Amino acid sequence: MKSKRLISAFLSCLLAITSIAQASETHKRLTNLPHIYINTFSGNSITSKTTYVLAKMWYVDENDSVAVFDSLQIRGRGNSTWGMAKKPYRLKFNQKEKLLGKGYAKTKNWTLLANHGDKSLIRNALTRQLGERLGLKFNPAAKFVDLTLNDEYVGNYQLSDHIDVRPHRVNITEQDLPLTNESNITGGYLLEVDGFKDFENGRTGFYSPQYNVPIRIHYPDNDDIVTAQYIYIRDFITNFENQLFSNNFKEELSYRSNIDSTSLANWYLATEISGNIDGFFSTYFYKEQDDDHLYWGPLWDYDIAYANDNRKGDTSRQLMRDVAFGSDNLRTWIIRLWQDPWFTSLIARRYSKAVNEGLEDYMLQQIDSLATLLDSSQQLNYQRWGISQRTLRECVLYSTYSQYISDLKKYVKNHIAYLSEVLNVYVPDEPTPIVPDFESDTLVYYAISNSGTGTCIDVNTNNKACANQRDEDSESQQWRIIPLSNGYFHILNHMTGMALNDPTEGEPTATTLTGTQLDIAEADSTDIRQQWDIVKQDGNRFNLINAFSHHGANLSGGNSANGTSILSYTSDSRDATSNNRMWYIEPVADYTDAIETIGDIDYALAYNPVADRLHFGSDNISALSFAVRLYDQSGRLLRTFRASDGCSMTSLPHGLYIVTWKFEGRTHSIKFTK
Repeated sequence: MKSKRLISAFLSCLLAITSIAQASETHKRLTNLPHIYINTFSGNSITSKTTYVLAKMWYVDENDSVAVFDSLQIRGRGNSTWGMAKKPYRLKFNQKEKLLGKGYAKTKNWTLLANHGDKSLIRNALTRQLGERLGLKFNPAAKFVDLTLNDEYVGNYQLSDHIDVRPHRVNITEQDLPLTNESNITGGYLLEVDGFKDFENGRTGFYSPQYNVPIRIHYPDNDDIVTAQYIYIRDFITNFENQLFSNNFKEELSYRSNIDSTSLANWYLATEISGNIDGFFSTYFYKEQDDDHLYWGPLWDYDIAYANDNRKGDTSRQLMRDVAFGSDNLRTWIIRLWQDPWFTSLIARRYSKAVNEGLEDYMLQQIDSLATLLDSSQQLNYQRWGISQRTLRECVLYSTYSQYISDLKKYVKNHIAYLSEVLNVYVPDEPTPIVPDFESDTLVYYAISNSGTGTCIDVNTNNKACANQRDEDSESQQWRIIPLSNGYFHILNHMTGMALNDPTEGEPTATTLTGTQLDIAEADSTDIRQQWDIVKQDGNRFNLINAFSHHGANLSGGNSANGTSILSYTSDSRDATSNNRMWYIEPVADYTDAIETIGDIDYALAYNPVADRLHFGSDNISALSFAVRLYDQSGRLLRTFRASDGCSMTSLPHGLYIVTWKFEGRTHSIKFTK
């Protein structure tokens, strides 16, 4: 019996090897891109967006290795795009597949985008890169492939994520299934402003109370969501909209307390930079558990962006705020936001930073890189479909692919210039340079302790500044104090890598609009809310005066209890006498270098003195899509680059440099000497 089993196993292996060899001969790449072959069983056509058809798939990767998936399902997808000749598809595997390798989701559901209404084929992929550049947390994959369906070549496709909740997609807390009496239903929720209104009102979606904005609930999905969850998220959005349209909406504790300003700014700018006229018609956003903020993204469906819809024509000198589709959707909220100086200042500062860090060059480089990648594939694609016929609502028609690419680049350049004209008027003035009283050592961490209580400036779980009893080992009580060229200081938290920030709103003076609790924000040394004058008083005591608000950091009530708020408060003659306003600043730890391996990506930062180049090394370099920032020792930002691209330092002098990046939720810093 044992010998029979061995013979049977040997024959099975032989058959498998033969099958792989046959697949390698039959299924080959036609271009430099991976190739996907899908055959439905019995050759059945794919005619429905709701009914799956059983199929078999062969995936030929860049190294010509062939992976065979014996049992998967395929159906159509999309709204207007489903009516086109070259159709988009949804794939559903029998088991979870890490189809794109390290750094991407392991899941059953994937999409094949046809990009048939976009003659450049790259608008969706370009916007993914824009989202990465701006710092949006979740950006759908953009892997280009050639597709053969039922033995017929059907063109160039984009293999991408399906928008759902899971690691490496929208990675928010998954709720209990089934719910119990102890379940926490405050999150996560994945929502969409859905202009198509493709939901069941009262169960999988609802309309906002004041302006009838259609909100679809994607997670929890329609098979799992219960009444309590539906009521919770509906009431949360209702409260947000009521605050947004209240008489006091410009105040600190209005709608702003329910907005994550970083993701709002990055998402909104991606919509404006890309000129996405569908940007407010279909918008994803989400809410985390035990977090009262709405977060914006991921970006999705940008094939008619960048002036690719003849219903609107050339939008290169227009704001999406004014021309985007829909009156009963998110544009109603956006127009209201523009009435708040806090929002316009937020957007203008973030845009100015993006432009100063090379936004235009980055976008043009990405267009060239994607067009080069697709060169062979687009030729096959347009042999199949034709390049000069209108397939959706293209504004312009050309006879060559390069003309479409040139047109896209022209739009990007003109639109970025126009946005600079519009938004620069909202950028706040820089503070007047000062002579600092404090000499900072950038190679140590400091504890900042109150003159009266001895408690130290710390951060709580909501990223608010508070005072806690001193803990020598607590990294959240350790701060780097980096001098800036204008005499102010940038104060960075050791644990989070984020910067001490004054979120006071309005137009404050030293004695008005006081009482806002300080917080920490994503580090940006050009943001004057993160710039501090350290003013020496008697002995070794100092005031921390914010460059934007002109307020001092104040221990609320002089309270020594843990968790006491640090407030943005009056700055006047009492700065020299009030213990609440004075702080000791003492070195407590060395600033050390550290790089660690995170998740399933092995990587390291290196400087090559021969090539004079800063770069990352990894066995999966393409997965290193995070943004990296290079500072000089004074904290001045010199370069921003993508980790997978590296950075030339040939124009920079010898000296000490600091590199920072955020990967999988953690901020890293390292120094090196050139």
